[in-house]
Amino acid sequence: MDTLTMLLHGLSISIMPVNLLACIIGVLLGTLVGVLPGIDTISAIALLLPFSYSMDSTAALIMFAGIYYGSKYGGSTTSILMNVPGEAASVVTCLDGYAMAQRGRGGAALTVSAVGSFIAGTLGVIGLTLFAPPLAQSALAFGPPEYFSIALIGLIVLTKLTGTSTLKSILMVTIGIILGTVGLDSMSGISRFTFGIDELDRGFDLSLLAMGIFGIGEILTVMTASSTQSKVQTIRFRDLYPTREEARRSVVPIFRSGILGFLIGLLPGPSGTTSSFASYALEKHYSKNPSEFGHGAIEGVAGPESANNSANSATMIPLLTLGIPFCGGTAILLSGFMIHGIIPGPALITQQPDLFWGLIASMYVGNILLLIINLPLVGIFVQLLKTPIYILMPIVAVLTLTGAYTINNSVLDLMWIAFFGVMGFYLRRTGFEPAPLIIGIVVGPELEQGLIQSLIICNGSIWEFLTRPIAGTILAVGTAFILYHAIHWFINLKHQQKETSINSNLHQY
Repeated sequence: MDTLTMLLHGLSISIMPVNLLACIIGVLLGTLVGVLPGIDTISAIALLLPFSYSMDSTAALIMFAGIYYGSKYGGSTTSILMNVPGEAASVVTCLDGYAMAQRGRGGAALTVSAVGSFIAGTLGVIGLTLFAPPLAQSALAFGPPEYFSIALIGLIVLTKLTGTSTLKSILMVTIGIILGTVGLDSMSGISRFTFGIDELDRGFDLSLLAMGIFGIGEILTVMTASSTQSKVQTIRFRDLYPTREEARRSVVPIFRSGILGFLIGLLPGPSGTTSSFASYALEKHYSKNPSEFGHGAIEGVAGPESANNSANSATMIPLLTLGIPFCGGTAILLSGFMIHGIIPGPALITQQPDLFWGLIASMYVGNILLLIINLPLVGIFVQLLKTPIYILMPIVAVLTLTGAYTINNSVLDLMWIAFFGVMGFYLRRTGFEPAPLIIGIVVGPELEQGLIQSLIICNGSIWEFLTRPIAGTILAVGTAFILYHAIHWFINLKHQQKETSINSNLHQY
């Protein structure tokens, strides 16, 4: 009952005019981010970080969260109408969504996608409401050794964040930790790695770094990519109604995949993409007509989109209760928290209950707004898809640089954002995903501070880390994770060597 009372209190905060307006802006921008190919969630939030400085912290975080979960709704539009996924998690939607559009059922696919996203997203927020408070309460017993252990295991498991090479992810995390050490040491007050540049005493501004690597880097990537403007199908309002059979076949996949997505969202890594693929395989397995999949099965749209949105809500649980981002989107959300002087974690719910419950309640409101917005305005979004990239990207670039300059009114900041923009561009071109780098920058200082404080508490003894029940258990889990992946890597290496040997012998004959 206490949870319900606090949720109602949060609802009263979320519907305050300034917070409601922030939610509307967030979900609208999120939908646009999902609809427009070439602009992802991380880049959008990174670009808006400086513009949020003058906002109330609760309103700013409600807006960022709206962009985060709103982009999942918009990603299905391009997948269904153009066969171009607006985001990675919408790749699976292309398989049956575009096939339905070619048969003239694109409007029905969009409706099922929106309704499924709303239902599953709401289920995910209900799970967030129920599980986040008790988890945060139990985490209040944590001290510096436990926080160090959490930060360490977070860096370990998040090497699998992007699904790319583990070695590349480790390298990105390491570079992020190194960049996070630039500036004044919080414990000793000594300048580190500043090379005599006074402006670096404050370290690299997280918003500048994020805008450079993700914002400018994404703009350069899109502008240099060779792409053709796809023909977009026109959807009329009367085309949005699914048939009774399509609606009937969508109900079970929406709820089943919503639960599946929520469970996968609690695991580190690209949960939105993972859950959508897992849902597609699950629905195909349980379908009475598996041969329809890939040729316009409505379950192939309802399931993955529902799983994707439910997983999105679940990823907020470790962020809000432990302060650890389990995916790239929540990593940039963590940046938004920290820029506004808010440290998510076990103490958030007790020290700032208005913000905590206001943010959760805003997600209920945002899901309703997204359902209202997405279907009636689908015609406008279709027209936006026709905007040429060479017009859209320069506008985004100007807004980014303007926002970067307004942070400190410093030309040096523009130089840094240009440097990190080129860095982000070349990272993408060479197959490195920048998201783990932000993880390293954010979590690295917490790891260092936790280690120093823990050594002081434990009188310099590392052994006492292992004798503390919670810290020891967390470190044991991290060790098991490393051993599992090391054994898995070794087995794969042996298989590859065996296959290479067999192929070599066959060529000899």
